[in-house]
Amino acid sequence: MKIVVIGGTGLIGSKTTVLLRAAGHDALAAAPNTGVNTATGEGLEAALDAAEVVIDLANSPSFESSAVMAFFTAHEKNLLAAEDRAGVRHHVALSIVGVDRSPDSGYFRAKVFQEELIKGWASDTRSLARRSSWSSSEALPRRHRPYRLEDYRATARGSARRRPASRRTLHRWWRRSFA
Repeated sequence: MKIVVIGGTGLIGSKTTVLLRAAGHDALAAAPNTGVNTATGEGLEAALDAAEVVIDLANSPSFESSAVMAFFTAHEKNLLAAEDRAGVRHHVALSIVGVDRSPDSGYFRAKVFQEELIKGWASDTRSLARRSSWSSSEALPRRHRPYRLEDYRATARGSARRRPASRRTLHRWWRRSFA
């Protein structure tokens, strides 16, 4: 199955692309440095040709309130329209837990608007995956890094304990999500 990872060369996108390829999928990392610019629409048609799934992991190049809103608006409208033209079956977008509870942040307001665009699009094959906030702090010593979603696994009673997810667990999750 061809899966296009928008933002596929970034922190999360590069890891996602590796996992998808390891699972046997034809994963295409789409980003401005690979010739695909979702904000302008450049390269979208060619990237989405014969794609069945799009995973939207794109991030704004600027975090200034008006710039981030303009980016997510143009990005999502161009991407969803191109997906419809290409016949993409499923769209998965990454968002942030509690994004709708922080109206003071321009970035969060833009993410909420992005979610609304996705929910309001004509197709019913759209999914939003809200995950805890992350940062590019991989270079920090472990004790100074913020907790990440993959650091937790639910126990039988539903509580969570801190433990890195195994490669096998991540592979099972991807297989169930995109089977």
